[in-house]
Amino acid sequence: MSFRKKLHDIIFYADTPAGKWFDIILIIAIILSVINVMLDSVSSISLEISDYLIFFEWLFTILFTLEYITRIYISEKPIRYIFSFFGVVDLLSILPTFFGIIIPNTKYLSVIRIMRVIRIFRILKLVKYLGESQVLMDGLIASRRKISVFLIAVIAIVTIIGSVMYIIEGPENGFDSIPHSIYWAIVTLTTVGYGDIYPSTALGQFLASVVMILGYGIIAVPTGIITSELSKTQTNKDNQTQESKNNIKIICSNCKNDNILEGDLFCSKCGTKL
Repeated sequence: MSFRKKLHDIIFYADTPAGKWFDIILIIAIILSVINVMLDSVSSISLEISDYLIFFEWLFTILFTLEYITRIYISEKPIRYIFSFFGVVDLLSILPTFFGIIIPNTKYLSVIRIMRVIRIFRILKLVKYLGESQVLMDGLIASRRKISVFLIAVIAIVTIIGSVMYIIEGPENGFDSIPHSIYWAIVTLTTVGYGDIYPSTALGQFLASVVMILGYGIIAVPTGIITSELSKTQTNKDNQTQESKNNIKIICSNCKNDNILEGDLFCSKCGTKL
């Protein structure tokens, strides 16, 4: 086996001991690098050990960059890897540090590296969980049109409510523009309620109460839509599985008779035990 092939099996497969250890060490490095970025955002810690944090950030970035280049080199189809989910995530995990040289705060986007720990599903043989996530994704895709209509309706509602509240309250009560009033409507409708602006008049408070109550009803709508589509998706999946089972033919090894019912112990034509 060539060195390139051996390296390919270690990096891309976790079936071998070497491959499993590579992925485990890689995940530990990813977690440590994310912790390093988080610590760097804490000013009290960053001021004391900034040199160490910068050193380790560049150390992790260089290691991940070399790993990314190696993955491209040993891939059978490099372009396919580059534009795959993991390929894009691998690239995005190293770019923020380099962009941080020009725009300092962009280095904190390196936390996207945490997405790379998804590989733990492959290491721990939890691929079946990825299959369940596909069911969820199928449900979201199936409900995209209904969700789009719902979001358009919500945008229309908050625009109207925000405009009405601007007329009722006016700049003297903090509603100094329609966009600002729409912001209040969104915050109120989603039951977040920051409290930075609020109505002072009786009519404004009444409208706010209606919006709050309406918010609880609106929150339940997308949940119902997605749940319904998930149920349909799962039902279709179960039906397809059952159909595939029903289509499996049992053939007698002796006379090649394929007219055998599921559950039969003997061939109906020659009597051979199945």
